[in-house]
Amino acid sequence: MSVKLAHTRNIGIMAHIDAGKTTTTERILYYTGISYKIGEVHEGTATMDWMIQEQERGITITSAATTVYWDCRNEKYKINIIDTPGHVDFTVEVERSLRVLDGAVALFCAVGGVEPQSETVWKQADKYKVPRIAFVNKMDRSGADFFGVLNQMKEKLGANPIPLQIPIGEEDDFTGVVDLITNKAIIWDDDSLGSVFNITDVPAELTELVEEYRTRLIEGVAEEEEALFEKFLNDHNSITPDEMRAIIRKATIEHRITPVLCGASFKNKGVQPLLDAIVSYLPNPSDIDSITGINPNTEKEEVRHPEASEPFAALAFKIATDPFVGRLAFIKVYSGTLAAGSYVLNTGTGKKERIARIMQMHANKQNPLQQVEAGDIAAVVGFKEIRTGDTLCDEKHPIVLESIEFPEPVISIAVEPRAQDDVDKLDSALNKLAEEDPTFTVRVDEETGQTVISGMGELHLEIIADRLRREFKIEINKGNPQVAYKEAFVGTIEHREVYKKQTGGRGRFADILFEMGPADAGIRGLQFINDVKGGNIPKEYIPAIEKGFRIAMQNGVLAGFSLESLKVRLLDGSFHSVDSDALAFEICAKVGFREAAKSGRNVLLEPIMRLEVNCPDEYVGEITSDLNKRRASVDGIDNRNRYQVVKAHVPLSEMFGYVTALRTITSGRGNSSMEFSHYAELPASLTDDVIYKLKGYLVK
Repeated sequence: MSVKLAHTRNIGIMAHIDAGKTTTTERILYYTGISYKIGEVHEGTATMDWMIQEQERGITITSAATTVYWDCRNEKYKINIIDTPGHVDFTVEVERSLRVLDGAVALFCAVGGVEPQSETVWKQADKYKVPRIAFVNKMDRSGADFFGVLNQMKEKLGANPIPLQIPIGEEDDFTGVVDLITNKAIIWDDDSLGSVFNITDVPAELTELVEEYRTRLIEGVAEEEEALFEKFLNDHNSITPDEMRAIIRKATIEHRITPVLCGASFKNKGVQPLLDAIVSYLPNPSDIDSITGINPNTEKEEVRHPEASEPFAALAFKIATDPFVGRLAFIKVYSGTLAAGSYVLNTGTGKKERIARIMQMHANKQNPLQQVEAGDIAAVVGFKEIRTGDTLCDEKHPIVLESIEFPEPVISIAVEPRAQDDVDKLDSALNKLAEEDPTFTVRVDEETGQTVISGMGELHLEIIADRLRREFKIEINKGNPQVAYKEAFVGTIEHREVYKKQTGGRGRFADILFEMGPADAGIRGLQFINDVKGGNIPKEYIPAIEKGFRIAMQNGVLAGFSLESLKVRLLDGSFHSVDSDALAFEICAKVGFREAAKSGRNVLLEPIMRLEVNCPDEYVGEITSDLNKRRASVDGIDNRNRYQVVKAHVPLSEMFGYVTALRTITSGRGNSSMEFSHYAELPASLTDDVIYKLKGYLVK
């Protein structure tokens, strides 16, 4: 079904875990006619939660894409939706989805309000400049507080929430909403699964409240345009709904406001007005700024406009392995047209590849397409080699778009197959999973020869192990979870390294003088500065020296962990006209790093997590006491819906098994959420103990 670009919306649904993202998406599928039966998360029948692990656990693990069509004010719209996970272990799915989306729906639980992961996904949306609307879900729950959530959005997110609806009742009495734009009440019929609703006058008991919020809304709209302001001064009710929608849309796309709606998705209330709001206020691909990239041949910046006539450019934002079609690459097309059977250049690998098939996705089902155009999201098949973040483009007009940054893993376990025959199968399976998920890494421990897998949390690695068993039919033994420490070099040291190798024929020679120390604030990885003067080291050898230091950083001298960051200033050196080459200087840099590091001070850095614990008042003392034993620093205690919220920063190494401990302390009435915050220096008193224990993570 062909829909013009102005009527296309690429949106994501994002929120804290258990705010109702997948339930809301299932209702959208039902009301748009994609599903004939409503799938339920708690029954394991949700269309979008298609993985077995998702259905069993009632959580979303992988972002699922689907396309629906919606009629709004006699116009047909195409909405590409990505349902993202809420659990912090799968935050990569949110990150890569927001990178390619034009707009987002931020879901908030009417009881929980702005929760920790809500803040994380909001910041991610800020980072990628994604306009969003908010939907306050679960208005039927005990403790629901619509206006409380509005205040939290202001205080915690720095947002400017503008309510477009006022709830009619709360908790068990929630029956509908008042639309502030049309000044009419929408009441849902419970017997029709929400398909039928009645539009009536505003209930008498809400007249004053509605008038207050509607006047504020109209005033805000009027201030945007001089002509509207004059109209407002003459008669504030003379501004039409269409005029209001146009101004709200403009302010939303410019990130000045966040329109807020409410409902109860599980009770089938509020989803149709949410769909109307998605097409009314969120941008189409042509509303978004044209994308810029670098031409790899000229190193100059180039622009691609969201038009089918432009040269083709797309970003691969997700790789998945399908048992029937093989490797699937999810792409967002920023410009041009891609037809099935055509060739594209992958500037990430430098290789030309043929696109065998193009498919529109509906969760894990595919509908074949002949071509995709600017603004579309689709899945393509045919790549021999592709990674998340690769740019695909017309080979005559090459471009490299900005890739996606991913957080580094914070937890590791050693694994081995139970059956010796499965060694090769395990390697192949782990590599496929690492290809799909950039926050999952695999390495072989040099000392023990064991395979060590790393991820974002215990649940993340548990799901990986489960997938190995179910999808790849490999049973594994696992070691104990091990924190992914980092190393750091403290203080600055100057060192000279001379690498000489004489083998009778042509030898190898390199000589470098460098200064090594902590990187400048805010810099991750290697900060390399070339201060060599007078050609003492030829320019062609400088990249090899940088490469040598970059590789050497992967294994610190203290316990073999990688360095978080490092600053190297190359001061001087010398070369031999015959025996020097790039490899000699690369090896010299590696050896020089280890020798300099040995004579300097090295420390271990440990991952620190941001923790929130929700509990009844009587357990706060015990919880803070327990956190103090875990080396936590308690940041504060807040009230939230008759519960206390304890906020703290705590080392990840102290938090294994915390869910069970919390259940015991609070008799099952407390819950917690945790996400990575930063790396901090491990106290010197614990460093030796940790290094000694590191040898204990091996498979028993």
